[in-house]
Amino acid sequence: MRNTVRIAAAFGVLALTAAILVTPTATAGGAGTITVFASGLNNPRGLEWGPDGNLYVAEGGTGGTTSTTANQCTQVKPPIGPYTGGFSADILRFSPGGTRSLVVGGLPSDKTAPPRNFESGVADVAFVGTTMYALEAGAGCSHGHATVDNAILRVNGNGTTTQVADLSTFLMANPVAQPDDDDFEPDGTWYSMVSFRGDLYAVEPNHGEVDRIDPGTGAISRVVDVSATYGHIVPTAIAFGGLFGGFALGNLGTFPVVPGSEQLMRVTPGGSISTVRTGFTTILGLAFDWWGNLYVLESMTAAGPPGPAQLGTGKIVRINIFGQTSTIATGLSFPTGMTLGPDGALYVSNLGFAGPGAGQILRVPTTRFG
Repeated sequence: MRNTVRIAAAFGVLALTAAILVTPTATAGGAGTITVFASGLNNPRGLEWGPDGNLYVAEGGTGGTTSTTANQCTQVKPPIGPYTGGFSADILRFSPGGTRSLVVGGLPSDKTAPPRNFESGVADVAFVGTTMYALEAGAGCSHGHATVDNAILRVNGNGTTTQVADLSTFLMANPVAQPDDDDFEPDGTWYSMVSFRGDLYAVEPNHGEVDRIDPGTGAISRVVDVSATYGHIVPTAIAFGGLFGGFALGNLGTFPVVPGSEQLMRVTPGGSISTVRTGFTTILGLAFDWWGNLYVLESMTAAGPPGPAQLGTGKIVRINIFGQTSTIATGLSFPTGMTLGPDGALYVSNLGFAGPGAGQILRVPTTRFG
């Protein structure tokens, strides 16, 4: 039987190998060369180009040393728990030329038990109009934070945030049909978020669900319980494409990695879910381009557990509007997020599970066809 371990368990080992991580240098398909747009990041995750023309990046941070006890709340089981927490997660801004600035600092971050030391914090950002929202994944009592929960945060213009919706409380009050008892996170391990028609749609991998959040009222409703249909498949990445007929949803799967064992699903705003295509591996990012082509980010593609043998095995696959598949980029190392830039290139969080200071943002050129 495959070992069903959470994202934290699977990727925590990568912090131990950060010193030997390498940078990819080329793409497949003749589109051009992968270049490093930014470096020196602390566990970069989701990223999004804002309406102001700048790139915004969610950082997982470096965790911290505060802790909670079983008398305060249910703890995450060893060997992943108990977590420790801190306030080291950030949201960064990059100009089109790569100039870096801090948007919000000191957001909740967590770290799993040694020796994995996996850090998580701000998981993703999305815009509703000109207002930015952040998906916080490194908070909650089970993650070492006694007074702050995982939440949707509105990012204010003065560098502060305002909680819009309490995701931890929603999870605890609304359990999914098939939680995995051996791999359970009371506060969730929220991963990606997208905006659509004024609402935010967030994916929680550990419980297995997609939820809708009204940023005006803070109301949370479940769009689909993925676990009820598929069990513990660890859904992670979401994107909306009109030609696709709804949201594209991809899953990470459990570990060790079995190449080709994961899938691409379609989720409608009304809550129906169906498998569109199989044969993928460890999906952690999805993005549509202007013509309706879908890009799938596979974090690692070699058989076996996460670790040094997976370095350079990440890739990007394109499914064009005719359903044809091609490989756009290879040689990525543990990428964690992807978005389409205003220049038509893909921007990818690389080395996103590699520990403090190792993270990069890569620019991956694309072509319309091929």
